[in-house]
Amino acid sequence: MFEMKPKIVWLQISWPKFGYQLKSILTKYFFIGFVLVSCDFLNPVHAEIRLPKLLSDGMVLQREMPVVLWGWASPGEKVQVVISSEKVSTKADQSGRWKVSLSARKAGGPYKLVFRGSNEIVLQDVWFGDVWLCSGQSNMELPMRRVSWVFPKEIEQANYPEIRYFEVPKKYNFDKPQVDLPTGKWISVNPQEVLNISAVAFFFATEIYKKYRIPIGIINASLGGSPIEAWLNEEDLKEFPKYLNEGIRFRDTALVRTIQENDRSRSAKWYAELQRKDKAYAIPGKEWFRQSIDLNGWQKTIVPGYWNPTPLGKLCGVVWFRKEIQIPDSLAHRPALLILGRIVDADSVFVNGKFVGTTSYQYPPRRYQIPEGLLSEGSNTIAVKIISNSYNGGFVPDKPYHLVIGNTKFELSGEWYYQVGCTSEPLSPQTFIQWKPMGLYNAMIAPLSNYRLKGVLWYQGESNVERAEEYEQLLTKLIDSWRTTFSQSQLPFIYVQLPNFLESKNEPSESKWALLREAQLKVLRVPNTAMAVTIDVGEWNDIHPLDKKTVGIRLALAARRLVYGDSSTTGSGPIFRSMEIIGNKVILTFSHVDGGLVAKDGTELRHFAIAGADGKFVWANAIIENDRVVVWHENIPHPVAVRYAWADNPDGANLYNREGLPASPFRTDSIK
Repeated sequence: MFEMKPKIVWLQISWPKFGYQLKSILTKYFFIGFVLVSCDFLNPVHAEIRLPKLLSDGMVLQREMPVVLWGWASPGEKVQVVISSEKVSTKADQSGRWKVSLSARKAGGPYKLVFRGSNEIVLQDVWFGDVWLCSGQSNMELPMRRVSWVFPKEIEQANYPEIRYFEVPKKYNFDKPQVDLPTGKWISVNPQEVLNISAVAFFFATEIYKKYRIPIGIINASLGGSPIEAWLNEEDLKEFPKYLNEGIRFRDTALVRTIQENDRSRSAKWYAELQRKDKAYAIPGKEWFRQSIDLNGWQKTIVPGYWNPTPLGKLCGVVWFRKEIQIPDSLAHRPALLILGRIVDADSVFVNGKFVGTTSYQYPPRRYQIPEGLLSEGSNTIAVKIISNSYNGGFVPDKPYHLVIGNTKFELSGEWYYQVGCTSEPLSPQTFIQWKPMGLYNAMIAPLSNYRLKGVLWYQGESNVERAEEYEQLLTKLIDSWRTTFSQSQLPFIYVQLPNFLESKNEPSESKWALLREAQLKVLRVPNTAMAVTIDVGEWNDIHPLDKKTVGIRLALAARRLVYGDSSTTGSGPIFRSMEIIGNKVILTFSHVDGGLVAKDGTELRHFAIAGADGKFVWANAIIENDRVVVWHENIPHPVAVRYAWADNPDGANLYNREGLPASPFRTDSIK
């Protein structure tokens, strides 16, 4: 590329003619030139043209709008981009950056995209369709693998070559917005790849694809546990000085390194101490995981359940559990699946003394494969070592606990033996540096900024529940910020309202989860936004509910109405509009009543509460009249406010429209 060989040959044949002095001078300057050329070679900005990771084989470009393509080259280098008969040329600026715009194209493909400079890059299998950016925390991140047993048919039939998926690497940066991603590639959706794809994004994409039969591109930039402020940029965080200062603080690489090293050291020491103290390993050959041990001194308990209501109490440390199960001859020696619901916090599982699996934190479902030949006829032993690193250990209730062999299911709930291995002080929590303000925007959103989008899907909020009062402002700012980032002032933004979670309560009460949902509801005031209500698809005992299909479908319905202009589609459940007080009754009106209001199960409306001047809420009577809801209580002659589904988990809330979409929770006492 740099034509070094001719220079070397010239120098070699010139030495005899010019003598040793000239040889020394030329050698000196040749060495300097070689170093400079070598440095230039190592810096891709000043060499051959280069493309960002997002521009690669198999990508989907946004249809029906001019498309921006960009990259790097030598300063001043001419770059030509060719697609079909269209040719566009530009020159790299003084920093080596270049950008071109292609004319709008209809949906279709595949195309070949050629980039020419001092070198040539050819991208194959390029399509034009609709590109959606999916972002948020774990419920957007959660892949189909985590719900594979719930949707086996959908996985088996996941053959959608025109749906493409790009996973943004999970990185953070507090210094400045990054211009590229470290890695990444576009993949087609098939039964193998779908296991690694966001479940919400998959179900959304398939719904849109089936309806409109156009290529769909999904860019997933999400990270479990991330709060919203991590997805805002430095300029926007100036309105939130507390978060801005925190993000700037983590620009100190020495601080970050010290925190990470301290976290690793503390965690390693804590777990090593547990292992050293654990009585299960005190007698070699008689460890508690073995198939047959002396259970003298072991206690009985009922699984599932948390430890706190039992004699174990708020124990932090290691507790071992054992259960024997009888296997008939006809099922012995066959492979099996051990389902242990969810466990808080970590577990290691042994069957007949053999290790079969482990999970290091509380959230994933426990599903362990038992290999062929391990189960025998007659008595078999399951031993589970549980580590609780705080004071809330146990087997999560209302989850499945089974041993499955073929079509036969053995119930594991019920009586188990347990013994404490050791106790400990709680493990101090880790500092999640990747969640700090602006870090994820800089590393995971900024590099995408030139890519044109159809819209954004957002599923986040769980990590901000404790600060719900500021979430409306933060989400509104994020929408405005991303529209600026992507140079699309009306970029559609569709988000998921948080589902029901935690235990239900018998009486009306205050709720931080309800406050967060209210903040999300208020953001509908921002133009070109929509919200998918999921108050009926959560799980009281799981922050990661399994029904991601309903979430994806409701996002797709909202998109069809808001983005695709399908006026025949009902894109939302009922949204509270106004309140009128007549005597002792409160009359509520709603938007999005498409087809009329209904009580989903045909029974009385539930989860309406009413209050008088004292502000004390009690359960109310509620009926539907002429697509309005009338609420009253015989002991409240002068009502002032009504609440609906105002709870962490409003189990049984049943106000829907006839299209089957639930009403958003609301309260009238905070309407402004």
